[in-house]
Formats: sequence, structure tokens, C-alpha cells
Amino acid sequence: MRIIFIRHGKTAGNIEKRYIGSQDIPLCDIGIAEIENKVRQKIYPDIDVLVSSPMQRCLQTAEIIYPEKEIHIVNELHECNFGDFEGKTYQDLSTDPNFQNMITQKGKASFPNGENYEHFKNRCVTAVLETAERFKDCGVLAFVIHGGTIMTTFETLCRPKKDFYDYMLGNGCGYICDFENGTLNIVEKIR
Repeated sequence: MRIIFIRHGKTAGNIEKRYIGSQDIPLCDIGIAEIENKVRQKIYPDIDVLVSSPMQRCLQTAEIIYPEKEIHIVNELHECNFGDFEGKTYQDLSTDPNFQNMITQKGKASFPNGENYEHFKNRCVTAVLETAERFKDCGVLAFVIHGGTIMTTFETLCRPKKDFYDYMLGNGCGYICDFENGTLNIVEKIR
């Protein structure tokens, strides 16, 4: 099975380098223009089924890239809840001991008053696997989701195995993968 993973376009929070997880914010004008430009360049492959996180930024991105496709929303694919870090920048948090702990643990500690990393990972991986099973006979399946959702899923399911941050993507970028027996193999990167 072929699966495409695409990170949503830019939001104002992305441009300002803020932790935007559970905040349901739209794409900004720059983000819309960048996705439209990528569509004109025809960098996104043809697909059969389109799946999205329920967040505005993903739904808008999915609609711009694949306007003719019905969007299947999977609620469990939303980004991590960053708790006390929501809306803040690295600079805002640079002296926060909880943030320093997150850095030391490479982002795998629980967010204060937010989501536990293991819960986030299990939620995302389960949602991807269940969705892939649901649409296993579809041909090409596309997910338009969040960077963290992609990274945690790939850290778990990709072979050869790499670290969480090795799968970081720019907004509007993605991966084309072959999926077999619960394993993702990257075929190509969408830039």
C-alpha cells in the first residue's frame, strides 16, 4: 500500500516559532500562498483517499491540495497538547526548568498540564494503523496532519529506525511511503 504523509501549511504560530498544538488556528496568508504554489508545481501525488486531523490548519491544507476529494477526519490525529507551553516560544521558555527537562529528554517528557508523550505516541500510531487498515484496498492513502504526529508515527513505524527529530518536516512538505505489515518505508520526500 502507498501512503502519503503531508504536514499542514504555515500558521502565524509556525512563523513566530510558537508551540501550537491543541490551539485550533487557521493557516496564515503566507501558508496558503506556499501551499497553492506547491500545488501549481504539482509536487503532491495523486491519491485515492484523503484523511485529515480535525484541526483547521490541516483541513485547509487538505482542501487546497486535494479540492476534489472527500476529507475523512480522524480525531486522534490531532497534534500534541503542549499544556503550559502552548502559544509560547523557545525564548519564552528558555529559563523554565520544565522546558529544560523536555530538552534533556529530547521532547519525550510529559508536558506540564498537557499530554504525556507515550499517550501521544500511542494515540497517533494507533490512529494511523487503524486508518490504514480501514482503507487498505483504496490504492493511495494521504494523511494531512501535524509535524509532531508524523514524527512520532515515523519514529515508531519506519524502517530503518531513526530518532523522532530525524523525521522533522517543513510546513507543506511530506513523505511518500510504502506500507506493509505495519512498517513504513520512505520512498521519497516531498519538499
